[in-house]
Amino acid sequence: MQCNMTLSRKENKCTVTVVGGGNSAHVLIPFLSASGHKVNLMTRKPQQWSKVITCELQRPSKKKEMTTYGNVKHPSADVIQTVKGSCEKISSDPAEVIPDADVIVLCMPVHQYRDALNRLAPYIDRTKKEVFVGTVYGQAGFNWMVHEMERNYRLENVVAFAIGLIPWICRTMKYGELGANYGTKVVNVAAVSPSEKFDRLKEIFFDDITVRWHGGKGEFYQACSFLSLTLSVDNQIIHPCRCYGLWKRYGGKWATEDDIPFFYKDFDDVSAECLMLLDADYSKVRDAVRKAFPERDFKFMLDYLTLERVTHNSKHANIKDSFKNSEQLALIKTPTVKLEDGTYGLDTEGRFFTDDIPYGVLIARWVGQEFGVETPFIDEIIEWAGSLRGEAFLKDGKIDLEYCLKDSGKTGIPPAYGIRDVRQILD
Repeated sequence: MQCNMTLSRKENKCTVTVVGGGNSAHVLIPFLSASGHKVNLMTRKPQQWSKVITCELQRPSKKKEMTTYGNVKHPSADVIQTVKGSCEKISSDPAEVIPDADVIVLCMPVHQYRDALNRLAPYIDRTKKEVFVGTVYGQAGFNWMVHEMERNYRLENVVAFAIGLIPWICRTMKYGELGANYGTKVVNVAAVSPSEKFDRLKEIFFDDITVRWHGGKGEFYQACSFLSLTLSVDNQIIHPCRCYGLWKRYGGKWATEDDIPFFYKDFDDVSAECLMLLDADYSKVRDAVRKAFPERDFKFMLDYLTLERVTHNSKHANIKDSFKNSEQLALIKTPTVKLEDGTYGLDTEGRFFTDDIPYGVLIARWVGQEFGVETPFIDEIIEWAGSLRGEAFLKDGKIDLEYCLKDSGKTGIPPAYGIRDVRQILD
């Protein structure tokens, strides 16, 4: 049964500015607005956004036909609840939407974080006691980026935060108007600096984007370090391995749109083997980190399958089952582009390549290299992705720092923020 919900706002808890128009923005705006917050939006496409944004809480439908939103086809789904929320101000100009913000949250590809922080930093209100600046997805050492911003703009009232995994599976159904939410993770994790600010952020923000809308599910817990998120958030492990597996099995190319496998529901043994090998390399890096910083518990710095069991409260026996049996992930399609010959190929310009390699796998490679850990499958993934995109992050068995640092924002390895000593990577 579908339930429509728009809560009346008697008073604003705080002002939240959402930065970017990604999938998560189409969920955050309705959830926060309907929870009693004033919500602003900073986007490069303000003319494409409606004042009222709708989020549909969906679950997979037994119907096999596709549903069309705009010009995009999506698998059919049953809508179990609708949440509507409004934006007070929508602008591409940070001067219009940043100064009154108590919370600023980024919803965009990871490789765009630094540029966004540099654009908004001059407009953060320095007279406020504190301004929370964070991201809905904590890949790539978000604290390094925020601390760089603090140094460059001499900001002293910023509280940095990053959510480890996006709290829900979500999609944009109609840009600027309609989003779909397929359910929350049972356990959500976030890092906050200074760490004592976690409880305050949970009260004014975290609970209003999960537990309020998902029957009490989706509680947030505190990670001991941003590094826990940087080395265990799952997209940087899942996406490259699945794409590599699709390339190995199909050549990354399909004759028709109907031939394209679902990204998760059709997860196969080839992709599962790739993920197991990549995660094994990550585990060696994580072990080196634990040994180097024994005073930290790193409770949430986990291997893929353990993280999946914790966040989803699942009992999946293996990697492949964790994807094929997930209702939340069942509707996600493989990101492809139509090629000149009419066939479909992997989208190598999408965030699975622009985020998860230079702002994901490559960071683990740098940390491993600094601790003397060999990571052969990480190298294989980096070199394969680089061959498709004309990138060469490795040279003579090591990270090519000259290449990686020659353009600002090209990669997210610690030296990009002036961190040359691996023992300085903690918060």
